[in-house]
Amino acid sequence: MDPCLVTCCTMLSCNICGVTVTSEPDMKAHLLIVHMENEVTCPFCKLSDCNQPLYDCPICGLICTNYHILQEHVDLHLEESSFGQGMDRVQCSRDLELAQQLQQEEDRKRRSEESRQEMEEFQKLQRQYGLNNSGGYKQQQLRNMELEVNRGRMHPSEFHRRKADMMESLAIGIDDEKTKTSGIMEALYRYYQNAATDVRRVWLSTVVDHFHSSFGDKGWGCGYRNFQMLLSSLLQNDAYDDCLKGMSVPCIPKIQSMIEDAWKEGFDPQGASQLNNRLQGTKAWIGACEVYTLLTSLRIKCRIIDFHKSTGPLGTHPRLFEWILSYYSSEREGSPKVVCTSKPPIYLQYQGHSQTVVGIEERKNRTLCLLVFDPGCPSREMQKLLKQDTEASSVKQLRKFVGNLKHKQYQIVAVEGVLSSEEKIARRQASQVFTAEKIP
Repeated sequence: MDPCLVTCCTMLSCNICGVTVTSEPDMKAHLLIVHMENEVTCPFCKLSDCNQPLYDCPICGLICTNYHILQEHVDLHLEESSFGQGMDRVQCSRDLELAQQLQQEEDRKRRSEESRQEMEEFQKLQRQYGLNNSGGYKQQQLRNMELEVNRGRMHPSEFHRRKADMMESLAIGIDDEKTKTSGIMEALYRYYQNAATDVRRVWLSTVVDHFHSSFGDKGWGCGYRNFQMLLSSLLQNDAYDDCLKGMSVPCIPKIQSMIEDAWKEGFDPQGASQLNNRLQGTKAWIGACEVYTLLTSLRIKCRIIDFHKSTGPLGTHPRLFEWILSYYSSEREGSPKVVCTSKPPIYLQYQGHSQTVVGIEERKNRTLCLLVFDPGCPSREMQKLLKQDTEASSVKQLRKFVGNLKHKQYQIVAVEGVLSSEEKIARRQASQVFTAEKIP
């Protein structure tokens, strides 16, 4: 209870002079001692020096000729005052009780609303990251193909053929290559040799196939598709034969299984815990950490670098472009316009999406431009690059200038060679507390 309320309810205030006392006897003494000294006029003879002893009530002014009667009269005033203050105390207590009830009800409503919002946000994140037990790749593929049949966009026979192909792909763990486009890097080499007059120099990664999202992973599979692109490049590079011997590009459920196996080996326990140690049968997103974990478990040497804040005007990341240029241009072999490097593509991650960097341009005006494969781009668009005379408009969809990359944070995974068995063990141990290199 507020101390002010206690004070107000226990102090008595003199109605004449305002003095406060703590008890009725004190008030009575105050009234009789202080205020009885005032000279009064006799109401009977109208003289102030009348010998008749007169006593006026200090509260209401009533004149008495008997002191004891006056005392009884003043007592009545005090009783009335005490009753009124008692009623005030009761009202004060009721007001306080009501205020406490209202505050408790407000607190209950606030906690209930916070709990509801937290649950909605949690469920939203579960849906967004594929952790809401709504099935995985297989279930989504079948559902979306059934919708296509119901809408008349797919013949039932086509549905059954695709279903059989999918089941075969899942059984052997190898991608069915239905979303794959090959030959793009070779087409880009020809394009830059014969056109692109506004480009001073361009560096291209090793050969890489493009994979785009399908019915089974649309909306959540970009990380897996970018891993397929990166792996397709490594599988065509003799330097990685030792650690990738006998492998083919795996289907998405197989990639999920491989990441789970890496977790079981002891890689990135924190990341595994965040995803409940389970990816198979879910639509869980993966990012740079999972790609790094999987590559390292395969004895592929790589780095994960976090460009955690803007390094240029208007939220841009010029340091990211400079790093990628340094990565590809470290092998300086003369000064041809088109440099086909021995460097694999780079996995690029940002909030909500990921892409694969397959090269970088240095323009005539000295600006830099990334060349990017996006798993959200369908095969029909990527295949336009395969025409004999590749058009600039087709290459335009691959270009990302500094002003195009304005997300708050970017992470990359860059492959740098092969790990020995000892180095793999050391990196597994280091992943117990996962940290990325930060720039700046």
